[in-house]
Amino acid sequence: MLYHLLAPLARQHIIFNLFSYITFRAAGATVTALLLAFVVGPWIIEKLRQHRIGQIVRAEGPSSHHGKRGTPTMGGIIIILATVVPTLLWARLDSRYVIVAIVATLYMGLIGFLDDYLKIVRGQSQGLVARWKLVGQVSFGVALGLFLLFEPLVSQVPPSSTQLPLFKYVLLILPGAVYVAFVTFVITAESNAVNLTDGLDGLAAGLTAITASAFAIFAYLFGRVDATRWLGLLYLPGAGELTIFCGALMGAALGFLWFNAHPAQVFMGDTGALAIGGALATVSILLKAEFLLLIAGGVFAAEAASVTIQTGVYRWHKSRRGKEYADAHKVFRMAPLHHHFEKLGWPEPQVVMRFYILGVMCAMIALATLKVR
Repeated sequence: MLYHLLAPLARQHIIFNLFSYITFRAAGATVTALLLAFVVGPWIIEKLRQHRIGQIVRAEGPSSHHGKRGTPTMGGIIIILATVVPTLLWARLDSRYVIVAIVATLYMGLIGFLDDYLKIVRGQSQGLVARWKLVGQVSFGVALGLFLLFEPLVSQVPPSSTQLPLFKYVLLILPGAVYVAFVTFVITAESNAVNLTDGLDGLAAGLTAITASAFAIFAYLFGRVDATRWLGLLYLPGAGELTIFCGALMGAALGFLWFNAHPAQVFMGDTGALAIGGALATVSILLKAEFLLLIAGGVFAAEAASVTIQTGVYRWHKSRRGKEYADAHKVFRMAPLHHHFEKLGWPEPQVVMRFYILGVMCAMIALATLKVR
C-alpha cells in the first residue's frame, strides 16, 4: 500500500524513492511485524485467558509438560495478523506472488483455527477429525498446483518445474498431474512438520524466523536478473516482492517468540503452526525452491521424519511380534524428536537452543548451495 501511495511522490521529493526499494520495504515490514506483535500480543493473550482457551497436554507426554496445561493457546492469531497486515502495508498489492502467499497463510490458518476451536472450545479431544484436516490441506495443495499450472506467474519458466540445488540452470520438469501431486505433498508435509515441531516453548517460532530469513534472501536474489545471472539461478521476475512477505513472517515469529519463550505465556496452536507451514511451503513453491526448503527447514523435516520412522517401525514390530516387543524396541524414546532429547534428560531450554543452532546451520547450508553450482 505504501509503495502505491508514496513511491510516485519521488518525483517531487527524492526521499520517497526509498519506497521503490525492496530492501527498504522488507526492513519496514519486518520491524512493523515485530512491533505489531508486541502491541496486539498482550491483548490477544488476555482475551484467550478470559475465554479459558487453554492448552491440552497429552497424558503420555513428558511429565515436565503437565504444568503447561491451561496456558492460552491459539496464539497463532498474533503471527497471522503480524504477517498479513505489514505485508499489505509494505508490499506491492499488484503482485500475484504476494497475493498467493497471503491467501495460503489465511487458508491454512483457518484450518488450524477450526481444529483448535473444536479441540479446545468445543471440548472435542480429537479436534478436527484428522482426515478432514488432511482434506483441507490437500484441497489447498491441489488448488495451488492447478492454479500455477494453468495461470503461471512467469511466462519464461515451465510452470511444472522446480530448481535442483547444486546444479546451474537445471530444472526438473514434471508432468502436469505429477506436479500437482508434488505441490500438494509439499504443502501438506511442511504444514504438518511445523505442527509437529511446535512442542516446546519457542521452538517452532524461532525456527520459523530462521527459515523465513533464509527465504527472504532467496526471494530477493531470485527476483534480480543480475544476481541470478551471477549465481546461475533461475530468474523469476517479480519474485522479489516475496522478500517483504518473508520479512514480515520473520518479524511476526520473533514478536510471538517474545511471549512464547520459556516459560511460555501463550502457544501458537494449530492456528499458527499450519499457517506458518503453509506460508513457508507456498513461498518455496512460488520460488521453485522446494528442495531448498527441505534443506533450510531441515529441523522441521527431521521432526516429521522422526514421527514417520517411529510410527512405521512400531507398527511393523507390533504386527509381527506384538505390542510388548514393539514398546521395547522403539527407535526413539519418544517422538517427535525434541521429546526424545527431553527423555534423555536435556532441559527444555537446552533442547530449544541446540535446535536453533541446527536451524541456523541448515539455513547456512541452503544459502551455500546458491554458490556451490
